[in-house]
Amino acid sequence: MGNKHIGGTFEEFEAEMLSNRLITQAEIDASEARVAILNELIKARNEGKISQRKLEEMSGVRQPVIARMESGKSSPALDTVLRVLAPLGKTLAVVPLHNGK
Repeated sequence: MGNKHIGGTFEEFEAEMLSNRLITQAEIDASEARVAILNELIKARNEGKISQRKLEEMSGVRQPVIARMESGKSSPALDTVLRVLAPLGKTLAVVPLHNGK
């Protein structure tokens, strides 16, 4: 009766989602890329000991927007991501995927 995914692995859940065509590999890849970018943003901000409020002053992007980005509650526009990364000494680059896709 219950949810068979409770206690299961994420890999099992992901495989079932793919096999039932509820999600595509491209959607998974895009989600993983967003998480990686936001993790780097958070890491750079923390390493620089920069508060979200200070990053707002440096980037011109409002603190609530930065908070939503970092929490994954929003999917910001590319321009917004670039504006936040620049004062942290970061940018985005287009590089080949590791798995040769």
